[in-house]
Amino acid sequence: MFLCCWLALVALIPTTVSINPGVKVKLTEKGLEYGRDLGMATIQQKLKTIKVPDMSGEQRVSPIGKVHYSLTNMHIVNVGLPKSAVDLVPGTGVRLSITNAFISLQGNWRVKYLRIIKDSGSFDLNVNGLTITSSIAIKSDETGRPAVSSVNCAATVSKKPCCALRLNPHVGEWNVILAKVDPYAEIEYSMVSSPTVSKSSIDFSLKGEFYNIGKHQEPPFSPKPFTLAPQINNMLYIGVSAFTTNSAAFVYNKAGALSLAITDDMIPQSSPIRLNTRTFGAFIPQIAKRFPGLMMKLLVKTVKDPIITFETNNMTVQAIGTVTAYAIQPNATLSPLFVLNMDTSVSARVYVSGVKLAGAVTLNKMDLTLGTSYVGDFQVGSLDNILQMVLKVVVIPKLNVQLAKGYPLPTLGKMKLVNTQLQVLKDYMLIGTDVQFTG
Repeated sequence: MFLCCWLALVALIPTTVSINPGVKVKLTEKGLEYGRDLGMATIQQKLKTIKVPDMSGEQRVSPIGKVHYSLTNMHIVNVGLPKSAVDLVPGTGVRLSITNAFISLQGNWRVKYLRIIKDSGSFDLNVNGLTITSSIAIKSDETGRPAVSSVNCAATVSKKPCCALRLNPHVGEWNVILAKVDPYAEIEYSMVSSPTVSKSSIDFSLKGEFYNIGKHQEPPFSPKPFTLAPQINNMLYIGVSAFTTNSAAFVYNKAGALSLAITDDMIPQSSPIRLNTRTFGAFIPQIAKRFPGLMMKLLVKTVKDPIITFETNNMTVQAIGTVTAYAIQPNATLSPLFVLNMDTSVSARVYVSGVKLAGAVTLNKMDLTLGTSYVGDFQVGSLDNILQMVLKVVVIPKLNVQLAKGYPLPTLGKMKLVNTQLQVLKDYMLIGTDVQFTG
């Protein structure tokens, strides 16, 4: 049930110290209405499968005295929840009301009185005009973790009180919500503050930070405040800040994952440019003279954490790295030729794939400067075309393969995102989506 799942999320996610979130989630009235419809249908089906326990006892009835009775084989044959509503209670939680409900049961009865008189038969029981109201509050327990509780919850039949209904005040808890991304990284979606309930939405503030697997080290930057643009057309809105994506860049760079060794077999066969000393010797004659007829290897890696920025309709990544060129000797040892400093800028296109955030990048520009040369001075600009080709046909395609695998968004259970739209805004991206539960 969508509504129950989102309310359970409040209890399942631990609250960390109050800091700015990296990710924000907004559940709108449209989402609550979907949860109500899904929840009522599910409750109605589950009520029909409930096994009603047998009952027995005795009751003094004038003038015959004690009557022993038993009710057995009771089962629900029909349930109706024709009218229900869910409303947000600002500062508290959610109020759920069900009116004009009915339930029908069948079973067997047996009585014994005056010690010798027995009777038995079957019965049909119909309860009509049932009204249930419940206010579900969100609060913190003694450990500081949020808890869901039911307050002012009662049921009446035809305007007469019949019982009080109670919910378990602690729906559940999780030590931490961690989603594994790949062998290098995981992302944490713990709450950084209690949810905010307004007249139109429930807002969740999540940490939204990448960490190295098994080692949680904070990056040298902090999340900045951001506010979701006002939207109400979708059931759910997810805001992913630049902090979250930059924490990913920090993690992957720290893990050494942002490096790639390139050999000639990775260059398309159709390319006239080959990774060998003959090709490079045409631009740097010293290479062909000192290392004639050898294949080459390039090592491309970042030397600083890439910086990701969000502007309206524009996401860019600035990366500073090096390209080290080697000649491969016949005995497979590597002879260094030169080291280039490389400053690159790429544009990123982000999209939602399933319940993951995926992307692809294209090269904007590349600037090269000479870091170290082992073959004497040369004009670095002469290598621009070669290095741009290497980036475009090898490095970026491999990066895009990884980006297409996606990074998990905060979701619950078998949730499917539909009618999804993504906007890149100043300092964050906004995902608007409806949801479906598939089971």
